[in-house]
Amino acid sequence: MATRKKNVEQEVSVEEKLKSLYKLQSYLSEIDRIKTLRGELPLEVADLDDEIAGLGTRINNFELELKQLDENTKLQKGKIETSKTKIEKYTKQLDNVRNSKEYDHLSKEIEFETLEIELSEKHIREYGLQVTSIKEQISAANDLLKEKAGDLEHKKKELDDIVSETKAQEERIREKAKKTETTIEPRLLAAFKRIRKNARNGLGIVPIQRGACGGCFNKIPPQKQMDIKLGKKIIVCEYCGRIMIDPEMAGVAEK
Repeated sequence: MATRKKNVEQEVSVEEKLKSLYKLQSYLSEIDRIKTLRGELPLEVADLDDEIAGLGTRINNFELELKQLDENTKLQKGKIETSKTKIEKYTKQLDNVRNSKEYDHLSKEIEFETLEIELSEKHIREYGLQVTSIKEQISAANDLLKEKAGDLEHKKKELDDIVSETKAQEERIREKAKKTETTIEPRLLAAFKRIRKNARNGLGIVPIQRGACGGCFNKIPPQKQMDIKLGKKIIVCEYCGRIMIDPEMAGVAEK
């Protein structure tokens, strides 16, 4: 009679452990859901921040290019003025040449400076085309920057709203989870946390479903199904390592 009473106490004890683990899993899964809900938005906000920073850098580089083109244009205009001054000087000297050799020399100098003017004017035209193209790119970048800034503001507000809505809820669930943890023996709790950490979906304990593990969906032998239903000992799935619990014991309907 005493032995039978001891077995009943042991059976209830294991069942309570399983129920406590499943309750803890429910709390932790809800926290995971809240984190997932929030988790995507911070990434989107960070991506938008990066895009906006990148656009700012691009616009800044365009501005530096415009500055350089302006300096180059001024340099070419300076060359034109220098060449014009030389041409004017050589033209006056033509009136006082003493022989054909001096005339040919001055004529070549005038021709050279004329070509220099044409080359500088060509460069100025090219710079002008580049300036027009860069200004168009700056305008497009500014439009995109404005659009991204609007998106960022919207995402930040959305994130702030979700954080404010879920923060209190998450804290309440965390308190419940901590309280439940105190009812589970340390070694079992540590094993559960280790299993949960390695599980892809964060499930450390799962109810069996249609004779299969609710985590990896591999079939469970009939005898092991019976052991799980009796709840006399903690049984883990031989395929995924998750702790298994009977659906009725977990308080869930079997799918």
